Amino acid sequence: MTAPEPGSAAELLAMIPYGATLGMRLDEAAPELVRGSMPWSPALCTMAGAMNGGAIMSLADNIGALCAFLNLPAGAGTATVESATNLFRAVRDGSLHAAARPLHVGRSFIVVRTELTDDQDRAVGQTTQTQAVLAPRTPD
Repeated sequence: MTAPEPGSAAELLAMIPYGATLGMRLDEAAPELVRGSMPWSPALCTMAGAMNGGAIMSLADNIGALCAFLNLPAGAGTATVESATNLFRAVRDGSLHAAARPLHVGRSFIVVRTELTDDQDRAVGQTTQTQAVLAPRTPD
């Protein structure tokens, strides 16, 4: 993911069209904390009306990647290298909420932890992801 200097939450969200497909909302975006949410929808569910784990991980990945992006040096890009998710409970209504914070911001990698909760602020899951810091491309 590469883009010009970040502006509003709407501009950041526009950088990730997959997030719009999922109905993702961006509530707060700063280098130290990115918060977003995604409404429950039958289209995002598996059996028994539970939100699919892939949908849950998609929100975590997008919010975590935005957190890494906001911690990049000027002109650099980022890509997910590794992501580990633990799921604790199902989401069957309301919205899924994500809050991502950087654990490590280095020259080569940024590590972000994303906490996932439901509308009652109960833990739904946790994702820890490593994002590579990609140097700006130079013209050949």
